[in-house]
Amino acid sequence: MTVPPAPGPSSRALVPTRLGWDAAVIAVVGLTLALAWLADPPQPAGGLLLLAGIGLLVGAYLGFFRLWRPVPAARAEAGGTAGAQPESAPRMWGFVAAAAVALTLACAASPDGAFLQALAYPVLWTLAVRVRDAVIGCVVIGLAVCVGMLISTGSLVAASASGLVSLGFAIAMGLWISRIAEYGNERAALVDELVAAQETVRALSAAQGASAERERLARDIHDTLAQTLAGLVLLSERAAAQARRGEPADAAATMDTVERTAREALAEAREIVARTAAVPADATLGQALQRLAERFRVETGLVVHIDGTEALPTLDPETQVVLLRCAQEALANVRKHAAARRARLELSSDAAQIVLTVADDGQGFDPAASRHGFGLDGMRERVALSGGTFEVVAAPGEGTRLTVRLPLRERAAEVDA
Repeated sequence: MTVPPAPGPSSRALVPTRLGWDAAVIAVVGLTLALAWLADPPQPAGGLLLLAGIGLLVGAYLGFFRLWRPVPAARAEAGGTAGAQPESAPRMWGFVAAAAVALTLACAASPDGAFLQALAYPVLWTLAVRVRDAVIGCVVIGLAVCVGMLISTGSLVAASASGLVSLGFAIAMGLWISRIAEYGNERAALVDELVAAQETVRALSAAQGASAERERLARDIHDTLAQTLAGLVLLSERAAAQARRGEPADAAATMDTVERTAREALAEAREIVARTAAVPADATLGQALQRLAERFRVETGLVVHIDGTEALPTLDPETQVVLLRCAQEALANVRKHAAARRARLELSSDAAQIVLTVADDGQGFDPAASRHGFGLDGMRERVALSGGTFEVVAAPGEGTRLTVRLPLRERAAEVDA
């Protein structure tokens, strides 16, 4: 069993800080000295031997662990204990050798020297690259404790009990902490993947939002400015023809219409720039459609009838914009393609929906045939975004009937009232 590499914050959280290690060393050494001299003071030679063991262990801690500043590199591919680096393998075995000698000396001087295991085992597990290496190191240190205790106590049972119990506890704790580190590393990897996925989703959402905004602007420009400019071209051609035929009064009337239409185009452009609703705040949908039909009559000379605008429910701005844009595009298609004599706009509603129907008596077309224009597809997409349905019924020589159905949503202010 190995612990997979995870240099993230989860594994670092399991490793005490350097100041924490220093405090632990001071506490273990102080406790060992206190127990050794207060309970059963050793002989001078034994005291020197105990101090030598403590000094060797502290030196091993400083040389192989405390003063080593690891570079921020990933751990071995085979895995390691929490906080270990692949460069720590030689240092670990150096520490194991020094700690084994130190514990042998300390335990041989006094049985209380066995308390130094509380420092040796944690440092060993922290330095170990592989769990297998850590277990082997624990066995080496445990045997050193047994040898030292056997020298000081002369009892094989006491020496074995002291060393083996500590060894079993150290291995069990080390494996448990390694499992915790492994679990934390897996969770950290999952969190990193989640954060990366969230960043990807955020980037895709931003790109989708920008694309949707571009499509919206394209629809608005096509349904407003493009149609109005097309009407201006027709009116300008009519005025020029009237002037060439010597009809100044008719040409002047046509130019008045050009001026009025151009002002409307300017207002539409300002509305698009300001991202406001295309239907003026002080006008109803019926009034906007009446103006649209009147302008269409002036531009084309066709007869346009409007029905059902008198008893409409109060509509929210979004629904009004969609209906007006669809009416504009439908009449523009009649002007460009239908060769019709008459057109009819009809509005109707019930408790659930409002319906706009635009019909003409023109030459019609085949809805299944391929198209190159943007008009019908733009209307269908606009209606779909508003939760409605869009239908075109047409046949060559039989005219065209376009139907838009939108869910009926009243203005929020009036609903609240």
